[in-house]
Amino acid sequence: MLKEFTKGIFKRNPVFILLLGLCPTLAVSISVENAIGMGVASTFVLVFSNVIVSLIRSLVPKKIRIPCFIVVIATFVTLVELFLEAYLPGLNKSLGLFVPLIVVNCIILGRAEAFASRNPVLLSLSDGLGMGVGFTGALVLLGAIREVLGANALFGFELVPGFRPAMIMILPPGAFLTIGLLLGLFALIRARREARGAE
Repeated sequence: MLKEFTKGIFKRNPVFILLLGLCPTLAVSISVENAIGMGVASTFVLVFSNVIVSLIRSLVPKKIRIPCFIVVIATFVTLVELFLEAYLPGLNKSLGLFVPLIVVNCIILGRAEAFASRNPVLLSLSDGLGMGVGFTGALVLLGAIREVLGANALFGFELVPGFRPAMIMILPPGAFLTIGLLLGLFALIRARREARGAE
């Protein structure tokens, strides 16, 4: 069970290894607050949809499994959306359209189809939690870099008085630049580990 949890954080990180969910990753990672909000919302949907899909996997006919999975995922996304509207309206406004779009996030549907529909409940829960933590970690890393360099702030607090931030970092080109550099860095680290393992 621990192996299923940790693979989503390191070996099969949805953003840095599998390159899934890049649209919300790039769009909402303007700040750490947004990144945490989107990460927690996605993790909630991942965990609970994985559990339900695992529970109903033997009851759902193969021909209609994808629409059934989407209904399950949409139910939990609706719960998240209602919670954000009621208790965190500022975050809900900041995340905007990307909360309802969790329904079609390829990480969530992919885990439901590839893992939860073929494994027992506890393993599916562990897989969903690991993938969610990995996704959240990637969002927070990207959000922190962009917020520090693009706004000279973290959680809204100024970091270095007098430092002129590079505004491009909180704009879409900054998102692409940051994700590209991080993907290159992680690819380099993987290549060096594989080279050491081959020796």
